[in-house]
Amino acid sequence: MDRVGVLLLNLGGPEQLQDVRPFLFNLFSDPEIIRLPFPWLQKPLAWLISRLRSEKSKKNYEQIGGGSPLRRITEAQGKALGKKLAEIGQDAQIYIGMRYWHPFTEEAINHIKQDSIERLVIFPLYPQFSISTSGSSFRVLEEMWQSDSDLTRINYTLIPSWYDHPDYLTAMADLITRELDKCENPCHIHIFFSAHGVPQSYVDKAGDPYQAEIEACTHLIMKTLNRPNDFTLAYQSRVGPVEWLKPYTEDSLKELGKKGVKDLLVVPISFVSEHIETLQEIDIEYREVAKEAGIKNFYRVPALNTHPIFINSLAKLVTKSLQEPPCTFDTVIRPNRNLKSCTQKHYILKLFKKLISNIGKLLKKQELKIFIEFLR
Repeated sequence: MDRVGVLLLNLGGPEQLQDVRPFLFNLFSDPEIIRLPFPWLQKPLAWLISRLRSEKSKKNYEQIGGGSPLRRITEAQGKALGKKLAEIGQDAQIYIGMRYWHPFTEEAINHIKQDSIERLVIFPLYPQFSISTSGSSFRVLEEMWQSDSDLTRINYTLIPSWYDHPDYLTAMADLITRELDKCENPCHIHIFFSAHGVPQSYVDKAGDPYQAEIEACTHLIMKTLNRPNDFTLAYQSRVGPVEWLKPYTEDSLKELGKKGVKDLLVVPISFVSEHIETLQEIDIEYREVAKEAGIKNFYRVPALNTHPIFINSLAKLVTKSLQEPPCTFDTVIRPNRNLKSCTQKHYILKLFKKLISNIGKLLKKQELKIFIEFLR
């Protein structure tokens, strides 16, 4: 019998405050996060952005206990998935591969090779596909497959997206139902779906299916929920001045307040684990925005984490993928490489001007040397 492995992919997050800056550097070094006209600019710009944003980010992580719980929760999800697979007769070794922090995807692949895995299910913990999330991880893995002959002996398959899986939808509806039923007038609660945003150009010019999948997922959850509540979909976590998917969460909250909405239930739709975007951005920042907008009661649905129906959906997806023809790297959505890379050029120029005008304040001598090395 073949040795089966499941590689769970996720973003990763700093576990301590000292991890924040290198995590940000890794994040902004990814060309799928910031698209630049010249590859040699990627690391210098990532260095600069991480230098400028690290203190603010540290304060945000301090508000949620000093670090991200993402690794701990993902490992718990992996353990629960392995147990569920064993219960239904499918033995599999579970591996965790994070894109921007430990355990990195590369570390997971090394373990997979050491364990002589013969069949591998590559499973992003992003229900909806985006070139900036699942696509970025797939790109890294594809490069590894192309450069490492040992990996070509592994029969792999990808699960690009799974936002429409019935058990996933049931788990989401169950969490929403539980929160609604805690309220005095559950039918009067406005349900507010908040998804992580991406630049509008990724959808319009790069062919990213993310927005379509988010919108479809929202309607499928509401159909599964089968409640009469009004609902809204908006997008959070915008970075930089370029246009991202709209409406923005902050703007939508203000608009709902103007319309007289008093009771709001926020549903983090693109996240399956608690992390900085749920615990800090939604629970603290957007709660304050809602309060100032006149929304009296602000509730939030917890992330799926290890919800048993959710874990069941993961197990079903794994077994289904092992029974079907493999989905390979060359069959998933790829960004249109003719897309102009400098979609954020004004933001980038502003950052470099800020560096030059404040060089003495921003940089220590040693850091300046490191930056110059990056430019070379």
